[in-house]
Amino acid sequence: MTGVSRNRPSDPAQILRDHGLQVTAQRLAVLRAVAERPHVTADDVFATVHAGIGAISRQAVYDALAAFTDRGLLRRIQPAGSPARYETRTGDNHHHLICRTCNRMVDVDCSAGEAPCLEPDDAAGYEIEETEVIYWGRCPDCVAAARGEHGGEQ
Repeated sequence: MTGVSRNRPSDPAQILRDHGLQVTAQRLAVLRAVAERPHVTADDVFATVHAGIGAISRQAVYDALAAFTDRGLLRRIQPAGSPARYETRTGDNHHHLICRTCNRMVDVDCSAGEAPCLEPDDAAGYEIEETEVIYWGRCPDCVAAARGEHGGEQ
């Protein structure tokens, strides 16, 4: 399973067992759907799993995603104005680039290294553990498409 933290076994059933979760066909299908398509929404997971195994409810998908996120198997990202997205890349300090035109999301490693990579001037007594950074812009495909539509000008 690509994207899964390097410290985990690659067998999805063993991953579930190691995190105290019962292994079911539905849970395996949900975990595989996220691993195969990082930054996927719950609705996309439901469509993929339903097409693959048939017997799954939307609520079962949400329940599996919540259980996986709670146990650190998945990371939940909720960009402004977008439904939550899920990925298997956990246990590292990375951020995301999102295209404002097509909503494509990609991972980008943190330039500062360890978390938290940014700290406020005044933390108001909080112990800062993590910083969530999302870069917004246009992906190369959308930039190229815009240049083509505008005769090569921006």
